[in-house]
Amino acid sequence: MKLLKSTVLTVFAAFLFFSCSPKKEDNQTSTDSTATSEAREIWTKEQAKDWYAKQGWLVGADFLPSTAINQLEMFQEASFDTATINRELGWAEDIGMNTMRVYLHDLLFQQDSAGFVKRVGIFLDIAKKHNIKPMLVLFDSCWDPFPKLGTQRAPKPGVHNSGWVQSPGLNALKDSTQYARLERYVKGTVAAFANDDRVLAWDIWNEPDNPNTSSYGKVEIPNKVDYVLPLLEKSFAWARTANPSQPLTAGVWNGDWTSHETLKPIEKVMIDQSDIVTFHNYEDAADFEKRIKQLQQYDRPMICTEYMSRGNGSFFKGSLPIAKKYNVGAINWGLVSGKSQTIYPWDSWKKTYTSEPELWFHDIFRKDGTPYKKEETDLIKSLTASK
Repeated sequence: MKLLKSTVLTVFAAFLFFSCSPKKEDNQTSTDSTATSEAREIWTKEQAKDWYAKQGWLVGADFLPSTAINQLEMFQEASFDTATINRELGWAEDIGMNTMRVYLHDLLFQQDSAGFVKRVGIFLDIAKKHNIKPMLVLFDSCWDPFPKLGTQRAPKPGVHNSGWVQSPGLNALKDSTQYARLERYVKGTVAAFANDDRVLAWDIWNEPDNPNTSSYGKVEIPNKVDYVLPLLEKSFAWARTANPSQPLTAGVWNGDWTSHETLKPIEKVMIDQSDIVTFHNYEDAADFEKRIKQLQQYDRPMICTEYMSRGNGSFFKGSLPIAKKYNVGAINWGLVSGKSQTIYPWDSWKKTYTSEPELWFHDIFRKDGTPYKKEETDLIKSLTASK
């Protein structure tokens, strides 16, 4: 009954937002002046620290149910697999995880905004049942730049993330007449959950300037960052118009973070517009600790939203104790081995793998719930038990 009640309230809130918001045609561009004047301010360091102090030590995974190949398959009505989601989040709860990072997609909102919001609400209900508070990701620049609704393709055997799709896709990114649609997606989605304590935070854009060189580099926009940077700024402003009670962020993932002056322009936006600092690190323990120390200059709560790539030298035993030492949240890539096939390394786009690799690249559990390495789940359980 509680699950049903919270979902109904979520859909009702979304209905109020959609029915009261001014409607724009897709070929109209929006003005940022209205968004900025109505938007809440970026949190002060004190506000961010007060929020973080209430969360406890955050540990989780970037989550996609094993039966979905990408964000679209996870949340489309025909393939929304609540049974698998419930089962797999239960395994996460058993090892002490209390958050997940979950990707959404603009096409799902365009297709059926009310239905999409309802399904996100159902997912949040399931997560809450397992004492998990997810971080929701709005946009993503990684992998396939040509997303399409409907039945998603089957995985390419042995290929890492062979079906993951970008949001917005290349065509929308290049077409400013679609920005009004993207604005409605950001504002509508954030507004539906702006005061919802089931949501941990909003990750505005995952790796916004990633060129996907080793996978889709030949079909990517050469000057991608020129399109993404201004849209990233707009997206932060759009999200703030909903006055969310949760923090907004975008995680730096590559580059020189020695000082603010050494950051690329897009990284400066990601840091300056974020309420909390988030980052990615797929390197060894020493580099993980170095990156934390570099980002301490901003004196804000920190969450590593992607780490743990065994084949690249990033392991739980190296990074997780360091994260705990510095009270940095830790969200590793991948929970259960499935259609995303992230047990295979990044080089599987260039190198052929005909069987399961002896050393998994990402992920923690097999599809039947048994750990890939019990010593890893024992470590996670031990560290989270004393948090």
